Amino acid sequence: MGMKKRIFIFGIFSLFVNIIFLASESNNPEIPKYKLIFLGDQHVGKSCILNRFWNDTFTEEYQATIGLDFQNKNVQIDNQDIHLLLYDTAGQEKFRSLIPMYTRDANIILLVYDVTSKDSFLHLSDWLKIFTDNEIDIKDKIFAVVGNKTDLNDRREVKAEEGEKFAEEKNFIFLEVSAATGDGIEKLFDVILKKMLKNKQKLLPPPLPQPQPKPQIIKKQKIGWKIESEVREKDCCCC
Repeated sequence: MGMKKRIFIFGIFSLFVNIIFLASESNNPEIPKYKLIFLGDQHVGKSCILNRFWNDTFTEEYQATIGLDFQNKNVQIDNQDIHLLLYDTAGQEKFRSLIPMYTRDANIILLVYDVTSKDSFLHLSDWLKIFTDNEIDIKDKIFAVVGNKTDLNDRREVKAEEGEKFAEEKNFIFLEVSAATGDGIEKLFDVILKKMLKNKQKLLPPPLPQPQPKPQIIKKQKIGWKIESEVREKDCCCC
């Protein structure tokens, strides 16, 4: 079976599994659901960040993501319950064509690079092209540039200032983390989720004005006065 055919079959299968997964998690409509996508080159640690956040685990054994992997987690931000859908995409070029179907309705995009790999940082622009090439609207999405593997600082190839500058130019969030030690993971998700909720509040329509009760007008009427006067006048004339 050719590679293109296998990718096509996997894409259909992933979409089918995705629909079932979302349907199974819709049993509580009162909790809002938000979709988060990890993008970035192979080996940058997208799966490791996801697992550290999802169940606080880390493994040094590398296993490439095939096409797509996803998890879900209930979190609470500012007393607001949120159901978070976490999508981990493959970094290999051969799976790149599948990504637009998942990014189109995503709420949060994490652009992950490896601070020990200059190439993974330079390729962030290529990952952003997915949105422009596929005409995906990004104005309501939260983007964060995430430098992973800060525990390997002695092998660093990308300075923090470089990542921060790239993010500032595009008005994205920037943070460095270490999935291996857990450093910065909690802060990363706290920052992006709070910003997402803040943006959602801005997008809510203003409350409709409540109808005000009409003032009641009481008409005072003098009843019988004139008649009584006329009767008295007639009585006087008859005396």
